[in-house]
Amino acid sequence: MDDVHRKDLRLRALARVGFGAFVGLSALTLFGPVAVARHLVIVALGDSLTAGLGLPAEESFPEVLGRALRAKGYDVEVANAGVSGDTAADGLARFDWAVPDNADGAIVELGANDRLRGLDPAATEESLGEILGKLRARHVATLLAGMRAAPNMGADYQARFDAIYSDLAKQYGASLYPFFLDGVAADPKLNQKDGLHPTKEGVAVIVAKILPAVEALIGEVKR
Repeated sequence: MDDVHRKDLRLRALARVGFGAFVGLSALTLFGPVAVARHLVIVALGDSLTAGLGLPAEESFPEVLGRALRAKGYDVEVANAGVSGDTAADGLARFDWAVPDNADGAIVELGANDRLRGLDPAATEESLGEILGKLRARHVATLLAGMRAAPNMGADYQARFDAIYSDLAKQYGASLYPFFLDGVAADPKLNQKDGLHPTKEGVAVIVAKILPAVEALIGEVKR
């Protein structure tokens, strides 16, 4: 290859690089910085419904949700921070070590044990409010999963308890999923023998129903 041919090839290569840089710079000028996808960590802070009581670890809510999200192309880990028997106050007490500093998002599922024990809804609301306040202070995108009181608790208790979640979501700017057990509660085919905890099939229903809300949560994280 002669010197003239080599020089011509170098000039063409430089032209291509220069054109690419121009296109990149133009795109940046016109459209702003392009978001770069990154690995996300979502913490599911909850009680036995999150922990997966009575199920293999791989069939717990966080694990099934994580698989569903990754199947849709999200690079995400859903950490299981559920502890069986926890009330909202218990979740608050362990918040600082249960929710790591690298958490991008959180799903808060607490309150089921509060209503089973007939605890004062005001106390439950206070504990959940402190949890949401801590997450907001950390700038962690949050999805609050609601719970509902059983009718046998009485109309007054039911009204006070059920209002907790929508009120708190508005107050702290959290997203709201109105009822964590939607489509599963009171269905014997989707619950274990205790009638309280979902089976593998029940968890699948929960995940399918809550998935759009979690995808919206991920959208908040990537803003």
